[in-house]
Amino acid sequence: MAHAQPIIVTLDLKKVYRTGKVETPAVRGVSLRVSEGEFVAIVGPSGCGKSTLLHLLGGLASPTSGKIIVDGNDFSAMSDAERTRFRRHEVGFVFQRFNLLPTLNARQNIALAQSIQGNGFNPHRFQKVVEMLGIGDKLENRPYALSGGEQQRVAIARAVIAEPKILLADEPTGNLDTENSHAVLNMIRSLNRSLGQSILMITHNLEAAAVADRIIHMRDGQIVDD
Repeated sequence: MAHAQPIIVTLDLKKVYRTGKVETPAVRGVSLRVSEGEFVAIVGPSGCGKSTLLHLLGGLASPTSGKIIVDGNDFSAMSDAERTRFRRHEVGFVFQRFNLLPTLNARQNIALAQSIQGNGFNPHRFQKVVEMLGIGDKLENRPYALSGGEQQRVAIARAVIAEPKILLADEPTGNLDTENSHAVLNMIRSLNRSLGQSILMITHNLEAAAVADRIIHMRDGQIVDD
């Protein structure tokens, strides 16, 4: 991995939330490099800043100071509109809450994400992702008719269908039982290997983190071990 190009670089990244005159530092000077195709897990207790860091890397939040360079693009030099466009094409998100549209079935939830990306619907890609995630027989079901594990697989399919270079996963097994957690983690691992996606996953679960190539520990808004 050492020779691979970095796809994410942060330099002294800081995020401070302000409420009135009260300042709450969430990320305190994080410098980080993630190589292309690397699978990195960020672990730490609740409130250590790992979710904020993920939101900063995905362009969902703006840093208070410091630099974020994703696939050669400097986020601080981009407008909100440019960041949104970049995110739509280059970054896939998987959250603990599955965030599926309840009125659409699984097929429509996934296909919608592929259309939004702007390259239209690609049936070959759709078939490949659906087969890889083992949800071919669930495509006509709406979210309420799917188990938690099935909903998370549909959410992962939606996140990777548009071929983003980066997948950001925020506690992807947080709402799942042990068996489904293992299945989902193995799928994320195989997506990383077969599609070559760079994956950043945050979790407070060391067992979940063990599937990654590299584990970064955070505490109090800082990286304490890499």
